[in-house]
Amino acid sequence: MAKKESNADQLITTIISGIEDVKGKDINILDLRDIENTVCDYFIICEGTSNTQVNAIVNSIQKKVSKELKDKPWHIEGEDNAEWVLMDYVNVVVHVFQKHIRQYYDIESLWGDAKTTVVETNY
Repeated sequence: MAKKESNADQLITTIISGIEDVKGKDINILDLRDIENTVCDYFIICEGTSNTQVNAIVNSIQKKVSKELKDKPWHIEGEDNAEWVLMDYVNVVVHVFQKHIRQYYDIESLWGDAKTTVVETNY
């Protein structure tokens, strides 16, 4: 069991690093493990300022996870319009938004019971 958690921790750390490499903003980690009937253990939510930056964040995450952990997403959705891209790593799901779409859907409020960790960035 500890092995699974350490793999999730490694994946989360690598994803966060990929987001930070291209200056993704407002990064939150939602821990969903204590909530019943969830589809995964963690959501990582961040935003980019444009379609170009959203795509850059997604590409950065993919490259970093592939290189460091030899893993790839099970599924990716939303790359065509790059307003909300969902990357499914099974136990960890990444949501990369543009700001106005993030505010509209307000996922953090929908999952208000989750433990939320705000990731501080230095840029």
